[in-house]
Amino acid sequence: MIRTLNIHGFKSIQQAQVDLGRLNCFIGANGVGKSNVLEALGVLGAAANGVVDDESLLRRGVRAGLPRLYKSSFAAERTPAHIAIGVEGARHEGFRVSLLNPLESPEPAWTYKTEVLTDGAEDIVSDGVRNKKNLNPQAGLAALRLVELAPTNAAAVLMQRLQNYAIYCPNTPTLRGVAPDVQSRPPVGLNGGQLAEAFESLRQHLDARGDEGAAVLDEVLGLIDWVVDVQATSHGASLISSKVPRTKLMLKFTDRFMAKSRNELTAYDASEGALYVIFCAALCLLPQAPKLLAIDNLDQALNPRLLTRMAARLSGWLRFGDMERQLLFTAHNPAVLDGLDLSDPETRLFAVERNSDGMTVVRRIEPSPQLMAMNQEFPLSRLWMMGHLGAVPNV
Repeated sequence: MIRTLNIHGFKSIQQAQVDLGRLNCFIGANGVGKSNVLEALGVLGAAANGVVDDESLLRRGVRAGLPRLYKSSFAAERTPAHIAIGVEGARHEGFRVSLLNPLESPEPAWTYKTEVLTDGAEDIVSDGVRNKKNLNPQAGLAALRLVELAPTNAAAVLMQRLQNYAIYCPNTPTLRGVAPDVQSRPPVGLNGGQLAEAFESLRQHLDARGDEGAAVLDEVLGLIDWVVDVQATSHGASLISSKVPRTKLMLKFTDRFMAKSRNELTAYDASEGALYVIFCAALCLLPQAPKLLAIDNLDQALNPRLLTRMAARLSGWLRFGDMERQLLFTAHNPAVLDGLDLSDPETRLFAVERNSDGMTVVRRIEPSPQLMAMNQEFPLSRLWMMGHLGAVPNV
């Protein structure tokens, strides 16, 4: 897993080091830079794939923009010459780059200034200022060197993880299947497209895991208290108006409270909370999902109690799906904190704030004796609202 993320000169982040676990929650006021942390990893993922341009960034869920919007700019500091982003894994394998692009005359692709890839024992790419002849400065060297590495090499594993990284931001019309997903990818699109296909794959995957898989599926469906069953079907046309756009495969929910003759409905009519639960479960549990992924605004559309219950399941789902899978997510609803087990060292909570100069500061909220003592009296959600955790708006 990736253990350390370093960011310099990216958007509102002048300098930050983030020590990651398996499950990583970022809280803070609107506009403090939570999404910028996720997007910095997206830029590094594009660099790991060999090119940083709008297409490669959009594929990873990073908002495309002009170079002057990517590069930090603060009245109290000089504009940095480049953006530098790097990660290090548990075996000291690492990848880091510094990237350039003219502010006033931007190029389609960013230029690599420096690039370093190591497997923890030796440097595979160690390229200083890119001044060698016959080298395309817009093409990454590390991506080319991967063909020379064994798939089990720590550096190769790290690069594969970065290349497949994506930021998911689901929306209800796409989850319902009535709006296209602009970035489709397995097992589910960045906005929630192909949800029926993802659920069908999830059901088959868990069925193949025997009793353990059945228990996990029961956990997922147990969060949707009004259903007795969920299926993916290609015969749901009779359950939805012909005027509604629909995909070939649809989710079909069976309502436990409705009369049996009229108790089936599709994702178009179902509670949106049910769709968000299935979406998160698929990303945590399916082997096709990225080993490193992020969900921006995980808490949207979820009732606070449902959010708490789902947050409590996330770490277990990640371990069951893949012991090496990591999830980063942002949230604004305090209820999410009550589902986090901070005594688990792989579950980490980060407060994101802006300092007096407007720079994003990322601070891990550790389970100190003082915090745990307060938590005996008040839930974490209440402590956040009371201001004991920071990361609240100054309004």
